[in-house]
Amino acid sequence: MHCYSKLDSLSGLENIASLRLNDLKVTQENMQESHKADSNAIAIVGSMNADYTIVADRLPNPGETINGNEIRVLPGGKSGNQAVSAAKLGAHVKMFGAVGNDSNADFLLNSLQSSGGDTTCVRRVENKKSGATVITVDAHSGENTIVYAPGSNSLVDCEYIQSPLVKSALTSAKVLGLCLESPLETVTMCAQLAHENGVKVLLNDSPFLNKLPKDLIDSADILLVNEHEMAQLLNIEEPDDGDWYSFDWNHVAHAMHDFGFDEAVVTLGSKGSVVLDYSKEDCVCMISPQSVKAVDTTGCGDAFMGTILACLSVDMRLDEAAALASYVSAYAATGFGAQASYGTVEQIRQFFNV
Repeated sequence: MHCYSKLDSLSGLENIASLRLNDLKVTQENMQESHKADSNAIAIVGSMNADYTIVADRLPNPGETINGNEIRVLPGGKSGNQAVSAAKLGAHVKMFGAVGNDSNADFLLNSLQSSGGDTTCVRRVENKKSGATVITVDAHSGENTIVYAPGSNSLVDCEYIQSPLVKSALTSAKVLGLCLESPLETVTMCAQLAHENGVKVLLNDSPFLNKLPKDLIDSADILLVNEHEMAQLLNIEEPDDGDWYSFDWNHVAHAMHDFGFDEAVVTLGSKGSVVLDYSKEDCVCMISPQSVKAVDTTGCGDAFMGTILACLSVDMRLDEAAALASYVSAYAATGFGAQASYGTVEQIRQFFNV
């Protein structure tokens, strides 16, 4: 027996901004002493990229050249996207990462700052290009292919994380968001520091690794993966008919517990998501999807994670957070680009009329 979650109201999103005012009083000068003022802050460590994006009638086959429209350069990067998504919902977001000494550095920082994100701790790296991706988008389905060049993101290293300002700001947050576009040893160190200081850690195993360090698993609280990643990670056979609704999710919840996570969110693309909580008698909650006409799915998964981080920062339940995230990520699919398509609470509520 599973629970099923579909919201009739998005009023829960308004709770995110209501607790931000005290956090905004924090300044660089008093950050190390003012841990209380950061009690609802979100720390996000990872990548910021300039997305070089082309829309075509279809995605090219290997070795094939096809025509596309004019190239656009848009702000992206999984972690940068997550930060902008959460900040646009009104959360107090602190970004940790590295940009190069090129024009894209200011471009990426301006996007975060204009959304309300705090970039005080972002590192500037000399003689290095900022991270970049080349994205091809199918004009009809909104599906995409992505090639990633890490650039300055590869220098989000342990030495940077251990610097006094960064370490203090990270360990005084309420929740930490991590993905795997940064060096793995850095991701693991961040999770350990957060865990030691009582900061809840949400780990997105993307870009996907089918083996994660034990120290990272032990230090993270919640895992976010899609259905295919989950199957590979746990060595579980996918359903032959693609019917994830009738899948044995109770077995997955127990396998996820054995792997090291009592809580997890498994996204199902356009079919919604599943929240697993091994501590509950009814450990599976199915989250309904939101149907929209997709223009571009780039960054929708990051909008989903950014929303969950924002909700966790104000102590929402994980199933409620995932239900709200289904609206936010669906709204993102209706616009072009990643950060450029993310909405505010007012814009999302108006779109869905709830």
